[in-house]
Amino acid sequence: MIAENIENIRRHIREVCDACGRDPNEIQLIAVSKTKVARDIEEASRAGILDFGESYVQELEKKQKTLAGVPLRWHFVGHLQTNKVKYIAEYVHLVHSVDNLRVAEELHKRGIQCERVLDILIEVHSTDEATKCGVLPRDVLGFVKSISPLSGIRIQGLMTMGPFSEDPEDSRTSFRIVQELREKIRREGIERVSVDQISMGMSHDYEVAIQEGATILRIGTAIFGKRLIERKSGITDRSDRTIL
Repeated sequence: MIAENIENIRRHIREVCDACGRDPNEIQLIAVSKTKVARDIEEASRAGILDFGESYVQELEKKQKTLAGVPLRWHFVGHLQTNKVKYIAEYVHLVHSVDNLRVAEELHKRGIQCERVLDILIEVHSTDEATKCGVLPRDVLGFVKSISPLSGIRIQGLMTMGPFSEDPEDSRTSFRIVQELREKIRREGIERVSVDQISMGMSHDYEVAIQEGATILRIGTAIFGKRLIERKSGITDRSDRTIL
């Protein structure tokens, strides 16, 4: 069903883009594959998915090695701790979740060591939920300016998560906040800073995200199905929590 799910999502993306006057080629689909096994990722790859998102460094490392022969691009979409950066710096395509100076500086340092410029997005805390990570909207511009001189990283845009809600419309305000921040940063014309990318929208609210300007969608459940608790498998990452 994975290939069929991907085709259905792509069709829906085209329909939403047509309805709101956007070009569907502007939308990048990332399959969030945390807790999913290698064969599921391979099936999604055969269906044309190039980009896969992971939230836990330990799990990402295992999959990157297992699937080294498959042409994939790995995105890190979870909360990233400073001491985990070194494990992904050599191959990660895009880090979606930079929200503090220490992580930015560590990414810069590891990028220099690997002779790479690591592409990153700034995570914005655009809801009032204390459980979410991210830079508060009022602090985003200052944070972008403070890390823009770091030559080992390159800011490509912003990322956010909508509120925990079954109603997709509840995400609209959150997404608009990020779009407004994008325009504010763009007007500043900060050297070495691009805001071409906005990563927002998941399985339940990606239609609203497209309407509000998303360029990257992070979709897991609608592609792979609901996740099972992985406690029995023992897959854990001490940087965060048991993988769910």
